[in-house]
Amino acid sequence: MSRTRSVASSVLGVNRRSVLAATAAVSVSAGVGYALRPTDSQAATPSAGEAPVAQSRRAPAAPLAPYTRGTTLASVAAPRTSTGYRRLGDGAGWSRKVRAELAAPKSGRAGRRTALAAFVQLTDLHIMDTQHPMRLEYLRSTDVHAWRPHEALSVPGAISLVERVNALRGAPVTGAPLHFAMTTGDNTDNNAKTELEWFLKVMSGGRITPNSGDPRHYEGVQNSGIKQFWNPDSALRDADKQRGFPRLQGFLAAAVRELNSPGLNLPWYSTVGNHDAMPLGCYGHGDSWLAEYAVGGKKLMSLSAAEAKKLQTAIKNASDPMGIAFRDLLKAHTRDMRSVTPDERRAPYTPAEYIKAHLDPAYRGVGPVGHGYSTANLDAGTQYYTFRIADDVIGISLDTTDPGGHYEGSIGTAQLRWLDRTLRDNKDSHAVVFSHHTSKTMDNTRPDPARPGERRHNGDEVLAVLGRHPHVVAWVNGHIHRNDITPHPGASGRSFWEISTASHVDYPQLARVIELVDNKDGTLSIFTTLVESSAPHRTDFADLSQTGLAALYREISFNAPGARTDLAGDAGDRNTELLLKKA
Repeated sequence: MSRTRSVASSVLGVNRRSVLAATAAVSVSAGVGYALRPTDSQAATPSAGEAPVAQSRRAPAAPLAPYTRGTTLASVAAPRTSTGYRRLGDGAGWSRKVRAELAAPKSGRAGRRTALAAFVQLTDLHIMDTQHPMRLEYLRSTDVHAWRPHEALSVPGAISLVERVNALRGAPVTGAPLHFAMTTGDNTDNNAKTELEWFLKVMSGGRITPNSGDPRHYEGVQNSGIKQFWNPDSALRDADKQRGFPRLQGFLAAAVRELNSPGLNLPWYSTVGNHDAMPLGCYGHGDSWLAEYAVGGKKLMSLSAAEAKKLQTAIKNASDPMGIAFRDLLKAHTRDMRSVTPDERRAPYTPAEYIKAHLDPAYRGVGPVGHGYSTANLDAGTQYYTFRIADDVIGISLDTTDPGGHYEGSIGTAQLRWLDRTLRDNKDSHAVVFSHHTSKTMDNTRPDPARPGERRHNGDEVLAVLGRHPHVVAWVNGHIHRNDITPHPGASGRSFWEISTASHVDYPQLARVIELVDNKDGTLSIFTTLVESSAPHRTDFADLSQTGLAALYREISFNAPGARTDLAGDAGDRNTELLLKKA
């Protein structure tokens, strides 16, 4: 039995070969190196040199690579009608683009390459309790995209993405087994315990009823009769129906009924995002009135455009990071609120509760225990850790959320020093860093209320630390809901790629397979391949099954009023081969 454990430790490199032997490493085909058993520990206090180990699936019996089926190389959902509410169908796939900003491609590398690691990145799932009193749907009066008409379908949409990952035939380029999946934050939308439970069941498997409040029916803006929202079951000529949205009787009943997730069939790890860490993704914890409002029986559903604009501006400018003005706004509109069924399950969760939920055996799935987090994190009050991906590759998961409030990120001095030390102590392994925020969105250096004397550090400072270590190959993140791949050149081969992936809440609703290979010519290649959920591109308005709802989730997101049209990124941000010099 393996004794490796999850820990925010810098000593992963100590006795690396012994760690591999202790986890019964076995060789597999396609040159992937080692397939490693997941930890069987209970995330107790770790010993030096111990960390969780990602387990790849069994190698395929026959060579499968390269393949395109089930990926965006083969086909991407695309509009098949041109006006009004646009229906989706099968569109042309996205080709692979070679990017050589950091190293020149050498001929013959395809025949020489050896796979080092392969994994899947999921990001910004935004599992939503759409009936939660704290939600800001009323901001739609000033910003039409502040509320999305497909939000009630986040759970079936996420389950369909899990089904797609489970169906992948290994890594698309090399055929190597997939070692693990990593969620890079904003797994939940509103720091609500309901959402956390649903997310963990989506990932690890189980039956989910995405409903809160009255168990018998939906209580929210979509049956409110308020014209600025899509009321799908009603004959009301609301604003979205005027744009061509359909009337779908039975939609809301289907949206809150029980669903089943198979759970991922490979190990998965979790990185925290601002929507996981803070109510609404922007307000620091500490206001007892807001906590009571979250579980109470009143919900504000409409607000004037002027007041909505003022609130949205305050959120964007971080002028109310602890939600004091937000609380006062809600109190001022108590008489305008509608009655809903109170529900204690909607309470906000703390960072400690987030980790404890990941450690709960009910959500283990195929492991590892804690999905990266451990009791060591609980004891230290941290949400960052490191783990071994493969023989010569480590993963590092950062916590870039700022507990002081606001949706942009930063990290504290202790974590920055830990990152530097971890990289230094594991200089014989390629390093892949994971976080929620991108380097450009780490500009919020507001102090952590729990550590008021600790300095916070921005994205440029993190880039400087990563740039000192030539074995860093990639920084993988989300947050911006857009595909964006950025080269970070440095001296003496100290170069790496920053890979940001689109969300699964806004169209085009993607995840990304990432493969690291050694070209055996002094260069490495990172292959990125985007995938959609398993739901069919074409929808049937009469099909309100679990699969039908997942298809509607994609199509409605494409039609969401005010939605950005650039989130897929350019060709060089999608399916790529990213070259860099081998350190």
